[in-house]
Amino acid sequence: MTMKVFSLFALIFLMAASSCRPEKTGEGPDAISDDSLLTLIQYRTFQYFWEGAEPVSGLARERIHMDGVYPENDMNVITSGGSGFGVMAILTGIERGFISRQEGYERFTRIVRFLRKADRFHGAWSHWIFGETGKVKPFSPKDNGADIVETAYLVQGLLAVRQYFVNGSPAERNLAAGIDSLWREVEWSWFTKGGEDVIYWHWSPEYAWEMNFPVRGYNECLILYILAASSPTFPVGPAAYHKGWARDGGINTISVKYGHELKLRHNGAEEYGGPLFWSHYSYLGADPSKLRDRYADYWQQNTVHSVINYEWCRRNQLGYKGYSSSCWGLTASYSPDGYAAHAPGTTTDIGVISPTAAVSSLPYTPEQSMEAIRHFYNQLGGKLFGEYGFYDAFSEQRNWYPRRYLAIDQGPQVVMIENYRSGLLWNLFMSAPEIKNGLAVLGFE
Repeated sequence: MTMKVFSLFALIFLMAASSCRPEKTGEGPDAISDDSLLTLIQYRTFQYFWEGAEPVSGLARERIHMDGVYPENDMNVITSGGSGFGVMAILTGIERGFISRQEGYERFTRIVRFLRKADRFHGAWSHWIFGETGKVKPFSPKDNGADIVETAYLVQGLLAVRQYFVNGSPAERNLAAGIDSLWREVEWSWFTKGGEDVIYWHWSPEYAWEMNFPVRGYNECLILYILAASSPTFPVGPAAYHKGWARDGGINTISVKYGHELKLRHNGAEEYGGPLFWSHYSYLGADPSKLRDRYADYWQQNTVHSVINYEWCRRNQLGYKGYSSSCWGLTASYSPDGYAAHAPGTTTDIGVISPTAAVSSLPYTPEQSMEAIRHFYNQLGGKLFGEYGFYDAFSEQRNWYPRRYLAIDQGPQVVMIENYRSGLLWNLFMSAPEIKNGLAVLGFE
């Protein structure tokens, strides 16, 4: 794969742009171009996963707080799902010339060695892992074992890395083989709890199946069923997808908002489509433009989902300060009241905008997303754009601008910008022969 190398001018520009940032840039003939702005956002946000990584594992910290205040002193706790997004961000960094291919290879080698030694349960990793030791940090009292959804996000990223290096040098092929081994060791079928027609989210060696959370659609978890069907060693049959995930067709609905029709629902509860991460996490590698089955055209679903989110904020029927056609995006993120899944609707929108929502929707809503990106960068300036890109969330309504980041919100920005620009991660993940087979098994066209 040919590496895109920056010109000297572009490198100097990025270094200068990353070292200082005015409070407000304004606009004019000397304003940064759209293309350069996207590169700058990718560069800054990539650094969350590069220089901001947990030093022992090389994986993504769950959070980085620029104010230095961490709950439970957890600044070196890594997140398995966010790390899956992060390895895709590092691939982007190689292709964009932020780092060399050799530097990327060395980091991935460290990551794979760590993941092999870290706690696993039937091949799956936990949601949180102590970076220094590889031991589980419980996500909740009974969630102290396997998290198969977070594992799916991690494997999605690892398979993209495998495909990137699989035809490289002998050392790179060895790295790809190490990733292949990790992938083959995940016992996806175990998580059907003895063969039920659904996949369960959690299993603990202490509490077994007590979390009792079957993964049913529609939400952010489609990638779990794609990977489970694609496994060459522990596959899950299509009945789990159709009866469990799709609820025997109950996943379908017809909901029309602002003249746009949604065809998927989450247990009938999300008439506006839910938070936007539902259209991001499963589609960092799985190309929605190539996904269509009896339930939906996933490119159309994600585009409509994004447009409805945009229209809700643009119309601003709740009258929140700051909401407009250039300031939109509701998804799960920090809020003044703690982490919350923000979405259109009178009870789930509390006046918090999450930049990742509009930025990561760039492939679906390029004009609306670029308008938001411009606003976030030009008008909100240093309040919102920091060392590792846009901060996680803000509220003009409550004059709330925390200088804090979350891995699961930073990663999709780098990856989805790159998918919009080049299709890199979509092409890598979809090139895996097992994925092609798994999609066919599930009935995707």
